[in-house]
Amino acid sequence: MNENLFTSFTTPTMMGLPVVVLIIMFPSILFPSPSRLINNRLVSLQQWLVQLTSKQMLAIHNHKGQTWALMLMSLILFIGSTNLLGLLPHSFTPTTQLSMNLGMAIPLWAGTVVTGFRHKTKASLAHFLPQGTPIPLIPMLVIIETISLFIQPVALAVRLTANITAGHLLMHLIGGATLALTNINASVALITFIILILLTVLEFAVALIQAYVFTLLVSLYLHDNT
Repeated sequence: MNENLFTSFTTPTMMGLPVVVLIIMFPSILFPSPSRLINNRLVSLQQWLVQLTSKQMLAIHNHKGQTWALMLMSLILFIGSTNLLGLLPHSFTPTTQLSMNLGMAIPLWAGTVVTGFRHKTKASLAHFLPQGTPIPLIPMLVIIETISLFIQPVALAVRLTANITAGHLLMHLIGGATLALTNINASVALITFIILILLTVLEFAVALIQAYVFTLLVSLYLHDNT
């Protein structure tokens, strides 16, 4: 129990060099491009899930928004696979790093905002000032709406980081408690072990849900600007 709780969140290194780039690129191996006339069951299942998710997520978009389909599907596959791989023992989860999540959120958010100002300039500017606002409140509302706009990518990154980090910390604490109770009280250790298993199943669901929520919010930002 003397191990630092945040040891698993430090960036791994090899010969003094960070290997986080290799870890980020690893999930792409899990989704090979089909090269056969008839796909196997795994590739068919992957394609069915991608088609189902894209159909549901892009149903609200017009033609301009649907051009982001490849970006949105790549994003949800990357975050989901990274979160799931991070649940393996002695593995590193890049999505627990706020810097990486900001690196994903800020460019995507900026792309949606630039798209909105390019194609819907008047509508985008109208978001800063709701209709029917009293004249004395105009400066204050413009400032508030501007701040809320710039908070969007920060909220995206912090939400993903907090949810994944909290789950990993809770699993670490309950796992350590299970090991400590093994030699003290076997029945209590068994109960904590069952709780750990249930929490692990929950974390698998959270890993996929957080990937979907992150991508869905980016999709909604895109829908508001196209």
